[in-house]
Amino acid sequence: MTTIPSFSQMRWVKSSYSAPNGGECIEWAPEHVSGTGIVPVRDSKRPSGPVLTMSAGAFAGLVALARAAELS
Repeated sequence: MTTIPSFSQMRWVKSSYSAPNGGECIEWAPEHVSGTGIVPVRDSKRPSGPVLTMSAGAFAGLVALARAAELS
């Protein structure tokens, strides 16, 4: 049986790529990743909103895309 974690109880970290003016902010829960390999991501402006989960590999791709967009 799969147990669904309570995302509200996790420690969330704001992305270092988030804009300083409060826009485009995402958070992720690094401690959940180390135990499961699944990365939870959410909008920092809506902490009680939906949580997107993805594999660690998919999250690495998302970070690479954000870095590439920042450089262009």
